[in-house]
Amino acid sequence: MRIRIAHIDTGMYLRGGQRQLLLLARGLRARGHEQLMVCCEGSGLEARASQEGFQVFSLPPHDPAHAFGISLLRQQITTSGTEIVHAHDGRGQTLAWLASLGLPVRRVASRRVTFFPADRWTFPLKYRYTCHAVVTVSEYIRTLVVRTGVPRERTVVIPDGIELPLNLPGAAEKSRIRKSWGWREEDFVLGQLGAFTAEKGQDIALQALVRLAERLPGARLVLAGDGSPLRDHAFLPSVRQQGERVRVLAGVNDLGDFLPGLDLFLMPSKSEGLGSSALLAMAYGLPVVGSRVGGLPEVIRENETGWLVPPGSSEALADAIALAAGDRARLMQCGHNGRKRAEGFSADIMVSRTEALYRRLV
Repeated sequence: MRIRIAHIDTGMYLRGGQRQLLLLARGLRARGHEQLMVCCEGSGLEARASQEGFQVFSLPPHDPAHAFGISLLRQQITTSGTEIVHAHDGRGQTLAWLASLGLPVRRVASRRVTFFPADRWTFPLKYRYTCHAVVTVSEYIRTLVVRTGVPRERTVVIPDGIELPLNLPGAAEKSRIRKSWGWREEDFVLGQLGAFTAEKGQDIALQALVRLAERLPGARLVLAGDGSPLRDHAFLPSVRQQGERVRVLAGVNDLGDFLPGLDLFLMPSKSEGLGSSALLAMAYGLPVVGSRVGGLPEVIRENETGWLVPPGSSEALADAIALAAGDRARLMQCGHNGRKRAEGFSADIMVSRTEALYRRLV
């Protein structure tokens, strides 16, 4: 049975949530479902969705509270026979409700973040009375949502999905990537992938590298992600002080040109809904050191696929890195175990679970 779905996302940048939406939409398209991508005009999602051939509804700019866009979207939902309206961010859920109020549709809201609005009393009202199901990416977020007053039976955990490389890259690929960064094969290369925002902990990774200067002089760090660290005046001097030991990549379009060059993946987040970047690293056979925060303990298995450290502690992170670098056999085993674990988070599994939810609702 074909389902007609409208996805709503109001983010301007193409980050983790938007990439997950595209991954879901591709999988649903392959299964024959009809989809409409509702996003802001000029956004990264609008450009990518259009490029990939999805039907796009662009919310007009300079539209106070999206009033005009909501009116147009309501007409679109009515004429297209949309059955599911899936909001992928908080503001999108408000738009979904207003645009479909009184229409015979089922509303789904995704919750990916661990923080709540300042006026917390509105949260349970919003997610209890304006949608029929709340999707959380981890048990941790589900617990937070239920604690606010949303009925547990209305929530479902569907972790992020990842695309696993068919074959793991070899030594030649690792050597090529490291050479492009100006580093040697024998260096111990650490990497982090994530938006350059405060909660991702790039500052903690840099501090850990400083602590390792004597214990692990061959340690190198590459930071990659969306956004510009140059906007953070406290961040830039720290990078410059490390000289050739640090590389900053403004964006990574092909993970195959980044992850194979690493020995160890870092995720020293101060807040994390799940940790899809850690899953991507594990898919490439990399062990992970991450913070014991949010949904990360649901991804990283201590001493099996990597190590967990207290959030905000550069000392603990440095100790874990030194431990990993000192036992290469264990490092390789953790990478192998991580690859196996990542298989349980494949994009196909995520799409199947979401499709099953849609079918149950309609």
